[in-house]
Order: sequence, then structure tokens, then C-alpha cells
Amino acid sequence: MHAVVLHEFGPAENLTYETWPDPVAGPGQVRIAVRAAGAHLVETVMRTGDTSDKAPPPPELPAVFGGEVAGVVDAVGPGVDPSWLGRSVVTAHGAPGGYAELAVAGVDGLHPVPAGLGFEDAVTMVMTGATTMGLLGVARLGPEDVVLVTSAAGGIGRLVVQYAHALGATVVGAAGGPAKVAAVRDLGADVAVDYDRPGWQETVRERLGGGRPVTAVLDGVGGDKAAAAFDLLAAGGRYVVIGWSSQEAFEPAPGVLAERGVAHVNALLELLARPEDGPAREAAALEAAAKRELVPFWQAFPLAEAARAHTEMERRRTTGKVVLIP
Repeated sequence: MHAVVLHEFGPAENLTYETWPDPVAGPGQVRIAVRAAGAHLVETVMRTGDTSDKAPPPPELPAVFGGEVAGVVDAVGPGVDPSWLGRSVVTAHGAPGGYAELAVAGVDGLHPVPAGLGFEDAVTMVMTGATTMGLLGVARLGPEDVVLVTSAAGGIGRLVVQYAHALGATVVGAAGGPAKVAAVRDLGADVAVDYDRPGWQETVRERLGGGRPVTAVLDGVGGDKAAAAFDLLAAGGRYVVIGWSSQEAFEPAPGVLAERGVAHVNALLELLARPEDGPAREAAALEAAAKRELVPFWQAFPLAEAARAHTEMERRRTTGKVVLIP
């Protein structure tokens, strides 16, 4: 089979498309002929070999990234019901190796792909969608909220904008560049702004009017943009961390939080503390997409161009979930 392999830590160009041994399904596993594999911004950090405290552990080399795969079961391991053969499945818990034409995964983590849902949609929802469902549960949005979503054109951000709009909340979507802003507006955002433009906070205030303050910030960026979004938050509001695409931390000062009566919640950490809820969130996300209650957005790259996909993610030039297609 072909796979994308990392032999040496470093830039995206170190990801090489090459012939690699076919994996074999072990006990309790299936082998999947991959039709779509999810790629993550965190994998770009792992690729560099960064060993700082806030970085995820780098993999052992040589490495094939990717735990999210959708495709067709073409082999089953010992102890696995043979009825899985030929079924379209998706998993967020594949053994590392999803950047490939074949991948193995534990049968306990499989979900059948719902009828009418494409492989790209399924691999988007099984992790990004499931994470979004969990984050929204922590954020507890209501129709009375004025919600500011940063990174609103990203995989999670687009789903949050859709959800909040359907809920009846007033939605402010902030993204980088005219194309992304237009996409956020099309999703139903009441206000869509380019946070790469100076003074975007004043634009938000003007468009909301003086009597409609932001009551909840769902921040997927971190860094300076998160600080600017936090400044728009009204007293008594909620600042909810749902990502950190800038890879720069933003921590509101405890004194400022207390003075303004703002609740600060790191929703990502709360989800990590409840891994037992993961399968239910995954199933709910797939069902929501199958019913078109949430529409997943993804940007596809050929598997052979995984290095380009990493470069585009690092430069924040992708829109929606990044998916690799063998």
C-alpha cells in the first residue's frame, strides 16, 4: 500500500508518500480500506518533534499519523464477527496509521457510516463533530445569548455557528480573510467580521448596537485574537475555550475575571476529563449530520499531498476539517 511516512522531525516536506507494508488486523481489530482520513493541526506540532511542556508527545519514528479514518472493512482479526466485512465504517480511534490506503482499528471504536453520509462527512463528524457536541454541552448556549465565535470558518467553528443560529441566538462569527467571512455569513451568522483587519472589535460593537453586548465567547484561536474577543465580553458573561489554532495561549487574569464577573471555562479540558462520554458524542454527531441538523464542512487533499495539507493548516489557509483522500 501507499502511506505518508515521517522519518525525521521537521518541516512539512519531511512527510513522504511511499510504499509501506500492509497492516494486519490483530485480535479485536478490523482492517479498513481507507476512503477518507482526518488530519489535525496538532499533528503539525507532533511532526516537528517539539518537546516543550505544552506540546503533545512526539511519535516514535518512522511514524504514520492519523487515528480518524472512514472506509470499508476488508479484513477482520481473530475474534471479530465476520459480518463486519464489506461494511462502511468510521472511527476516531484507529491505531496511528490513517494517512494510508489501509489502516487497522479496534472493533469497539467503530461506527457504521449512516445511510446517505459520505466518507468525508463521516470522518469529519466522528471527531470534530463529536468534539463540537461536547463543547456545546459545556457552553450551555441559549436563544437569549449573543455569541461570539472565533475561528468561525474552522471545522468546529462552522458547526458552532450553525448550532447557535438554529438555537435562535445572535451569532457573531470572526474569521480571517474575505472568503472565510463570506462563508461564515452564509452559515447564518448575524454579524461576520474579519479579525485580521485592525479595529474589528469596533465593527462588532457597531453592528450589534449599544444595547446588545456579547454574553458568550467561544474561542478557538487563543493569543491576541482571543484577548480582543474577551474585551468584547459583557460583565457576567462566559469565556469558553474550544481550541487554540494560533498555538498561543490566552489566560484571562483572575482579578479581571472576578472584577467583571466572567466565568472562564476550558471546555477542551472538561471533555478530556470525561472520555467515557466519547462514544455517545460520536454517535450523536454522526446522527446529526445524517439528519442534516448539522452540515459538516471539509477541505480535501490527495493523500500524496499530505505535506501540502500540513503547510496549509500551519499557515491557517484551510477551511473546515482537513481530509486526506487516498
